[in-house]
Amino acid sequence: MVVFDALERQIVAALQLDPRCPWRKMAAALGEAERTVARRGSQLLESGAVAVVGIRPKPAVVLVQMRCLPGTVRAAAHALGQRADTTFVYTTTGAGDCVAEILTEPSRMGDVLSDELPATIGLRDATSYPVLRYFRTIRGWRPEILPNDQADVLRSSLTRDSGSLVPRQELSRQDHEIVDALCADGRMSFEALGRRVGVSEATARRRTEWLLANNQVHLRAILEPASFGLNVEALLWIRASPQHVEQVGKSLAELPTVRYAAAIAGDYQIMADVTVQDMAALYSFITDSAWAQNAVTVDVSILLDAGKRGGRVMRSR
Repeated sequence: MVVFDALERQIVAALQLDPRCPWRKMAAALGEAERTVARRGSQLLESGAVAVVGIRPKPAVVLVQMRCLPGTVRAAAHALGQRADTTFVYTTTGAGDCVAEILTEPSRMGDVLSDELPATIGLRDATSYPVLRYFRTIRGWRPEILPNDQADVLRSSLTRDSGSLVPRQELSRQDHEIVDALCADGRMSFEALGRRVGVSEATARRRTEWLLANNQVHLRAILEPASFGLNVEALLWIRASPQHVEQVGKSLAELPTVRYAAAIAGDYQIMADVTVQDMAALYSFITDSAWAQNAVTVDVSILLDAGKRGGRVMRSR
């Protein structure tokens, strides 16, 4: 596991604020030499310690919590990770052995849940929780690394985290090709995008910015939270009364420890992914935080392994 040093933390935090941030702009904001920032940033990307990738949003999202037959958890998680429609796949403690997020079309939901997932190797049973809205997605996660003045300079309006499930718009063939390229490499230059799609650099820039601004592709920096020194990651399954769901969700979304929070349909009203330094910090987060005052119950699953994050299959530890 790579643990970032001070400058690497700043570079990665800048990429979280703007995944396509030019090295020159980043260096100026951080007060570092451009050559140093470009070299260290490129090394992080080339090593796989951090990746900038895109996700195609879909109008239907569901969280699936699976229980597996003994000895099959890793195989089940691997099978889920190979699906093109999963964004994250985690093995966990608690009631479920494996948790995954699936993005799909409303017309496909029945096939996915009734036919495809039951065929997953090792599956004993599964519970599905359709996502009603996001309070925060992974692209909105901002650990407290940079001071506010630096963050304000680096933040991009094109990668703002929106809570709504935006329906896809009709795109041209060239737009689809740009989205495909950004899903593979979110920092591909406009010149390279233009060559790949067969348009001018100016057109590639204009269409990319339109796609990002209209939520047709979401860019995010993918990394292991432990690289920031956040060694404990947990999924919180929260029950709250209807009148408190919005308040709890928004309160969670304001906290730098929360990587992901969504309102869901089912036995729980909210699922949140939190990262902290240790178990003592997790205990404090659950028992002492203001948001917990409006929670009825909180079930905690500790993340054991992330087979997939942000649509990217992670390297084995």
